Amino acid sequence: MNRLRMLTGGESHGPKLTTILEGLPAGLPLNRASIDEMLRRRQHGFGRGGRQRIEHDTVEVTGGLRNGRTLGSPLVMHVENRDWANWSEVMDPWEVDQSKAGERSVTRPRPGHADYSGGVATDQLEDQRNVLERASARETAARVAAGAVCCQLLERFGIEMRSAVLALGSHTILEGAPTWEDLAGVDPASPLVTPRPNDEEPLVEAVRSVRDEGETLGGVVGLVVRGMPPGLGSYVHWDRKLDGCLAQAITSIPSVKAVALGEGLEVSRRVGSLAHDPFILGENGLERTSNYAGGLEGGVTNGSDLVLRAFFKPISTLRRGLPSVDLETGEPGNTVWERSDVTAIGAAPVILESMAALILADALLETLGGQAIADVDTSWETYCARVARWWTPKQKFQ
Repeated sequence: MNRLRMLTGGESHGPKLTTILEGLPAGLPLNRASIDEMLRRRQHGFGRGGRQRIEHDTVEVTGGLRNGRTLGSPLVMHVENRDWANWSEVMDPWEVDQSKAGERSVTRPRPGHADYSGGVATDQLEDQRNVLERASARETAARVAAGAVCCQLLERFGIEMRSAVLALGSHTILEGAPTWEDLAGVDPASPLVTPRPNDEEPLVEAVRSVRDEGETLGGVVGLVVRGMPPGLGSYVHWDRKLDGCLAQAITSIPSVKAVALGEGLEVSRRVGSLAHDPFILGENGLERTSNYAGGLEGGVTNGSDLVLRAFFKPISTLRRGLPSVDLETGEPGNTVWERSDVTAIGAAPVILESMAALILADALLETLGGQAIADVDTSWETYCARVARWWTPKQKFQ
């Protein structure tokens, strides 16, 4: 990332999570309710654990904002952990009496989590809570706060997103790469946020079934971005190619094991004439007869809808436990279960939106430049005028 920089801090059961978002232009108006709504969506979804009944995430801003507009300095946001009240003795930043913390120490690493690998890396295997507290997916609340801000920047220039759960475990709701129209029927309040909210009962039953078995479920989430102008990203350097930046950001989301851009794996099975998107000259300029590339060619946006999918493995904290070894005693035994989700797939769409928005907002600002939002607006008008023969924006900035 060249223009924006996001840092998050805090632990799962610490007092709060903190996000610092640097590089926003001054004067950008922000809507707090929109940020809180995205945080609410992150807590949604059938199969979530008991913690979602404790937390009621809202954003608190302590820097970089005045009278609802960015100042150009780093934007500092916090999300309170209400569960801190139940963990304050265990997670106290200064208390050195280990007898209290020892009651909730972790010495059996969970397969699939960062307990062992992170413990080895930081020499903290004697109590892996020091690792898992930070590696927890609770950290994504901080990312969603930043992503919600980036979504508001993108929306200013007519760039919109739709996302949904496409598969849950072995249950497929929508095959292949989604289109903008495929996701038109998504109800963010439905139990599992699919494109077919009226057909979700079998999926709800599947979650109930694996919950009774002490198991967990993963799934596939799709995202479509409409309104991205052509020319964002870079074909010059490997680390600035936009598809690579998106893939890195999305695979950093806990439990994501793969990303598909456009048709993804499916296109590898076709011959060349059925794998690419022919040009035609239409009413709105240069158009395509298909969108197999998913809006990206050579690491650069091409003006078509940006399409991607993220593949989430099942959560690694199982009620039934998994075979492990106590690294303190050397004795075999199952992992210990703490309050966790059966599946968090219903929360995954908004997290996917947030990470994509961060990368796309960075690419937009990198192209347009400007330290003040007025300068960014002017640059957008100039850019759109330059490519007007080939591409028409969905709307002017607001």
